[in-house]
Amino acid sequence: MNELVSIITPTFNSAKFIDETIQSVRNQTYTNWEMIIVDDGSTDNTEEIISLVVKKDNRIRFYKLDKNSGAAVARNRGIEDAKGQYLTFIDADDIWFPDFIKNSVKTIKETKISFVFSSYKRANEELEFIYSDFIVPKKATYTDILKSNSISCLTAFVDIKRLGKKFMPLIRKRQDMGLWLQYLKAIPYAYGIQETQAIYRIRKNSLSRKKGDLIKYQWQFYREVENLNFLQSVYYMLHWMYRGFMKYRN
Repeated sequence: MNELVSIITPTFNSAKFIDETIQSVRNQTYTNWEMIIVDDGSTDNTEEIISLVVKKDNRIRFYKLDKNSGAAVARNRGIEDAKGQYLTFIDADDIWFPDFIKNSVKTIKETKISFVFSSYKRANEELEFIYSDFIVPKKATYTDILKSNSISCLTAFVDIKRLGKKFMPLIRKRQDMGLWLQYLKAIPYAYGIQETQAIYRIRKNSLSRKKGDLIKYQWQFYREVENLNFLQSVYYMLHWMYRGFMKYRN
């Protein structure tokens, strides 16, 4: 268990949380990793904070996009530069538990499934747990993800030596879901780790909390990214809306 793990982190005005996120990576018990941070045109002191950490840890690399281009572009820039056998993501306000990488690598080796993901805790900006833990299913297929995206960018972990590098579609929202579906077209399912491995921080101004926008983005995703017909899109949208309601019940 010493293969290199590539970690991709997009940032945009993340000064309030980025140091805490980086420290959760540096605290990993699995130490053979590279962290590729790609800034998407921040106007606060995000770059200054990251630069200080980069000087302390040569496993961390920092890139800055010429202009604000969106999370998909930032993540894809990181994927291009990734050198590891494994690929994973953590956003600039989330936190991993110390054994996240170790447990993910171990699970891939034991199950021989090249795509795993984990359960996680959900907190507000002050890290107060405001919802119950999100426990992932033991398996997630292509069809399952169309109905409800149970794979978080926070805990997705892919063996890209086996499955190859793939890139996120250049859309405003649901780009991570687009990437998971590409992999799930090639393998029967992704394996879900039931134990919580991370903390997902729900921001007050998070796009994911604006229900009207979510419905629009989800519909566009079905029609324009996955090219589903009208009836298929309605079918999966109804499943998605119901499961989304259930997901955020206390």
